[in-house]
Amino acid sequence: MKILHGVAVLALLTGPALAQGEAPHVNLVPEIQHKTPEEKAQDAIRQKAYQESLRKIPDAQAPNDPWGGVRGAEASQPKAKRKANQAN
Repeated sequence: MKILHGVAVLALLTGPALAQGEAPHVNLVPEIQHKTPEEKAQDAIRQKAYQESLRKIPDAQAPNDPWGGVRGAEASQPKAKRKANQAN
C-alpha cells in the first residue's frame, strides 16, 4: 500500500515538471520591418494632421458644478484646497 501511495505521489509530482519541459520553439518577436520612404512620408502627413487637430480643440473650462449653490462655499472647494486651508 505504501508503494502505491509512493507511486501516486511520484506521478503527481512529475506532471508539473514535464509541463515545464521542452516547449515548441516559437518566435514571439517577429523581425522588425523597416518602412519605405513613401510610408514614412504618409506617417509624417498623418502626424502633422493629428497635431493640427489637437490645436483645434478648445482649452478645458472650469468644471461645471450644478450643485455648487446648494452646498456651502467650503464644500464646493476641491479637497486639496480645503486641507491647505484647514492646516493654516
